[in-house]
Amino acid sequence: MDIEKVEVLYDAQLQIIRDLLERKNHDYGEAWRDMRMSSFTDMILMKLLRIKQIEENQGKTLISEGLDANYQDIVNYAVFALIKIG
Repeated sequence: MDIEKVEVLYDAQLQIIRDLLERKNHDYGEAWRDMRMSSFTDMILMKLLRIKQIEENQGKTLISEGLDANYQDIVNYAVFALIKIG
């Protein structure tokens, strides 16, 4: 894949993840501000375990979000952690 295509896809995912962040902040408030760093680690680990479970089920889920949503949440938790340590 050429670099221009990667940049377009990257920017599109970045916008999706940012929109998700705004929607979740609207729904849940800014609870992340009160979270401990270890909580971010725990949340990311839970998401990774869920991703592994979804992969083991060949991507099939009954009621939970899919792979993309879990990866998006990981990015947002990582950003919050970076903000808190910055």
